[in-house]
Amino acid sequence: MKTKVTLKELVGTKIIYAVLLVSYYWMWARRDWHDYYETVQMVVGIFTIVFFLLQAGRIRRYSKEEKDEMAIRNLHRTDAAGLKIMVAAVSIIAFASAIFGIEGRITGYALVAMILALAVIRFILFSIMDSKGV
Repeated sequence: MKTKVTLKELVGTKIIYAVLLVSYYWMWARRDWHDYYETVQMVVGIFTIVFFLLQAGRIRRYSKEEKDEMAIRNLHRTDAAGLKIMVAAVSIIAFASAIFGIEGRITGYALVAMILALAVIRFILFSIMDSKGV
């Protein structure tokens, strides 16, 4: 792992953070129990610990490298667009929950799904902007 750490890689790993968030929310919000759930919980927990340790090393290496200023500006533009998307999505979820009387657990699933979708959209937008040199 002597390769250079790119900002694109760090943005892409946010998708894994979002998947972990969805997994943990599922573990906390479910109302049933099956025998294999304990195995799933252990696998997700161990994966989380290992992933965070590996990611800490990559982030430490990235902080010591020279930064790509254009990529950082593209990330700021992507984050600005992502904020607008997030505000719209959260507003829709909130009003839909209030108007249609959607249960809180389902609203929580919608919120974590929105976070996952936003992480994917952020990566795609950043990749497009970074490749075109916008």
